[in-house]
Amino acid sequence: MFNKIKDFKPTLTVFQSRMIKIMMDFCLVFISFGVATILERSTIHVDFMPLLAEMSVFSVVTITLFLIMGVYKAIWGYISLNDLFYLTIVSIFTICLYFGGREMVFEATGLAHIYFSQPVITGFVMLSGLAGLRIFYRVLHFGRIGPSGAKHKDRIRVLIIGAGDDAEIFIRSIMNNPQSAYQIVGILDPSDVRQNRTIHSVPVLGRPDQLRRVFARLRKKKQIPQRIVFTTYHATKNVPIDVLMAEADRLGLKFARLPSLTEFRDRDAMMPQLKPIDIEDLIGRPQTKIDTNAIADLIKGKRVLITGAGGSIGSELSKQIASFDPTELTLIDNCEYNLYAVDWDVRNQACNLPINTVLCDIRNRDKIQSVFKDLKPEVIFHAAALKHVPLVEMNPAEGILTNVIGTRNVAEAAMKAKADAFVQISTDKAVNPTNIMGASKRIGEYYAQALDLEGKNTRFITVRFGNVLGSSGSVVPLFKKQLETGGPITVTDPNIKRYFMTIKEAVGLVLQASSAAITQDRGERGYIFVLDMGEPLKIMDVARQMIRLADMKPDEDIKIKVIGLRPGEKLFEELFDDSEKQLKTDIPSTFAANPTPLKLTLIKKTITDLEKLANNDDVGGITQIIDKIVPGFNHSA
Repeated sequence: MFNKIKDFKPTLTVFQSRMIKIMMDFCLVFISFGVATILERSTIHVDFMPLLAEMSVFSVVTITLFLIMGVYKAIWGYISLNDLFYLTIVSIFTICLYFGGREMVFEATGLAHIYFSQPVITGFVMLSGLAGLRIFYRVLHFGRIGPSGAKHKDRIRVLIIGAGDDAEIFIRSIMNNPQSAYQIVGILDPSDVRQNRTIHSVPVLGRPDQLRRVFARLRKKKQIPQRIVFTTYHATKNVPIDVLMAEADRLGLKFARLPSLTEFRDRDAMMPQLKPIDIEDLIGRPQTKIDTNAIADLIKGKRVLITGAGGSIGSELSKQIASFDPTELTLIDNCEYNLYAVDWDVRNQACNLPINTVLCDIRNRDKIQSVFKDLKPEVIFHAAALKHVPLVEMNPAEGILTNVIGTRNVAEAAMKAKADAFVQISTDKAVNPTNIMGASKRIGEYYAQALDLEGKNTRFITVRFGNVLGSSGSVVPLFKKQLETGGPITVTDPNIKRYFMTIKEAVGLVLQASSAAITQDRGERGYIFVLDMGEPLKIMDVARQMIRLADMKPDEDIKIKVIGLRPGEKLFEELFDDSEKQLKTDIPSTFAANPTPLKLTLIKKTITDLEKLANNDDVGGITQIIDKIVPGFNHSA
């Protein structure tokens, strides 16, 4: 019967529909005033003819004010709390205006005063009727006020992880969409306060760590969930997301996540779109909120230059910096295609930004000097480097020429151009290095530290962090390729761990740390800023999760093959070595390291010696010099 009423939708023009609603409101207001008057004067004889006249006047005044104040702009089928709140405010204003005016008239004419309880009773009865009418219309429009309409056999049964704002929006969207493909059977939330509570009649059945128990309970009720939907990172508090995913996998559940609140679009209100769990979600923590105002202080109105602009970090740096309105942006890279790609992206993003695109190798000292002399950059981000450990182990001289000599060339050019700041991107592999790549980056850190301590006009800042997900040469792109070919996925050691961060977050924190160090200079120099990477992840776990994300089972559909550590590779990377003082900073998600500095004269002589040895491809000589200058270097490991 109810569905027949809901499905009856006569064709009406907008004007006809609005007039019907106005007439219904008029009748409700008319009746409300009469009922309130009779209730208020229950012990007094009521003269009905004057009462009917006053009921008509009050109704006309009310509807006129409703029209003037836009009450009928709200679409009743989508009536919200805000709409009802506005209706309440306008109704109170109308009652105050009418009864206030009526009292002044009665005062002037000497007629009987109103009873003060009459406006209160009128308002209560009128608002109850008006709000009830709109809510009833909304229920008719959607056919239900709870999730009970979503119990068709062909719908996907969903168990939600997290009872927050995201979950409420998703549940409401499902309720409001009769064509939804989902039926929500329950919620898991880590908060004890929310246990045995409901959101739009959907119950909180337990905590995420009780997934197996809740699943068994739902199976007895023949409501076996087919999918788990994660809402926020906080929803998995005290239970790592990869542990939950592994448990879901054992129970035969697929997993997805909701878009964040900022990703919800208007169309999602009626047709919410689940998103697959990204490998980035496995980091297990929310992304750090970046202080964009501080970054703007460093970038806006400045001439900015980026080396290695075509690489993973460099290209993200280029795009983020372009959004902060620099006066001019210079992109340097020695790879033609990468430089073309980042140039195209940035020009499409910032159409009016002057961009210089320079195909150049940072090892070419004269070319770098010439570029800096002509363009006079004020802020330099040095991201150019050879970073692939096994390749640098096979070509150590090339690693030294790029990571050490190239860094010296760019730093010298920055000083000659009287730049304000030089920001160097470093890596956790520079800490207690067991490979040439890490050692070369450590020497670059020492050189920047020594130049910063020298105290000249140009500030030299180093920012150190671990692996970035999806960057060129990292495990994620490798695993994706191996999955595409049917496996196996290769892992060097079952116990190997790495720190991970998304490219976007890493670059945002680099900009934030650089800005704080340079624009809020407190006279503290020579520090290395280290990004908070959270807890390291097992590469084996990353491999297994990527297989699950491809809707396959590890070790069954896709094999995982352990191939042994590669040359120069460590089981565990570190963000600080024993000689460094780890200091807290007031920069979010950023620490400071204060390594014992080396004298600038020693560093310069070392770099000169390494340049000669590298040009002669003298690997033994290079290793001997690194042994002397880099603490913790253990190449035999």
